[in-house]
Amino acid sequence: MCLTGVDYFSTLAYQPSIAFLAAGTLAPLATLVLIILTLFGALPMYRRVAEMSPHGQGSILILEQLFPRWKGKVIVLCLLGFAATDFVITITTVGGRRRRPSSRESVDAVLAPSPDGPDLVLLVILGLVFLRGFREAIQLAVVLVVTYLGLNLVILIAGVRVVWHHPQLLNNWQASLLHQHGNPAMMAAMAVILFPKLALGLSGFETGVAVMPLVRGDATDSEDDPTGRIRNTKKLLTRRR
Repeated sequence: MCLTGVDYFSTLAYQPSIAFLAAGTLAPLATLVLIILTLFGALPMYRRVAEMSPHGQGSILILEQLFPRWKGKVIVLCLLGFAATDFVITITTVGGRRRRPSSRESVDAVLAPSPDGPDLVLLVILGLVFLRGFREAIQLAVVLVVTYLGLNLVILIAGVRVVWHHPQLLNNWQASLLHQHGNPAMMAAMAVILFPKLALGLSGFETGVAVMPLVRGDATDSEDDPTGRIRNTKKLLTRRR
């Protein structure tokens, strides 16, 4: 769960800054739309993909079967290009370091990632871990994810404490929303429109399906009917969300 969910978990780090740049004061509502579509859209869809492709080929194989010959190959190439782009964006965003703003800098300049030597060293070490073995990579992922989620919990608690001691912040935010968007219907519509700008972490679902051959099933499973593997993969997809 930790290894296949690392793409989605890492979204916790840069989701607030991406949401703020894309939606401004509407960022919390836009993030809520992202959560709803993840739980009630992407998750049911990939549970179905796990049933249709229990050997790890994922949605790419399904699309190739639906669009035979060159149509299918072109679609697969487009998807692979999208996956590569998402990987580069994720690595660049996560690897970027943040710094304190000066009085003359804009929010965009401060939140923009900048290259840093230690980040590149960590990426090389991560690659070496995968070369050493899959089990070692899983062990490292478990430690990192537990630590990472613990730090996110600390940040959430600190944020709640700030709002608790300064309730006027919440009132100011609500007033700003009404001033900019007028009514709740317009807020909801804008939050839905902004969804694509916030959806980087959703590519982790495909990773979860890709590791299906490594998921333990039932003793009665067969290659043609891996019922236990499908059931346990659905649990994997659900728990990492």
